[in-house]
Amino acid sequence: MKPFEEIVHFIADTAGAERLSTFRPSAAAEKRVTALLAKQHADSLTPKEREELQLFVQLDHVMSLAKARARVRVRSRRIATS
Repeated sequence: MKPFEEIVHFIADTAGAERLSTFRPSAAAEKRVTALLAKQHADSLTPKEREELQLFVQLDHVMSLAKARARVRVRSRRIATS
C-alpha cells in the first residue's frame, strides 16, 4: 500500500462516510484557492504560491479518495447485512 493510501484509509475509517460527505473547506480556504487559481491563469504565481496551490490540489485529491472509500465501505456493509 502506498503511503498516501494509508492516509486515505485512515481518514475514511476515522471520519466515516457521513462526516466526510458533509465536509467542505471554509469560505476563507475556498477564497484563497480561487485567488491562487486566478493568479495561475494570469501566469503570476510566485513559487511559494505554486507550492500552496499544489498542496491544495493534493489534499483535495486525498479527500476525494477518502470520501469514495467511505462510500464503498458503507455499501459493502449494507450488502453484507442484506
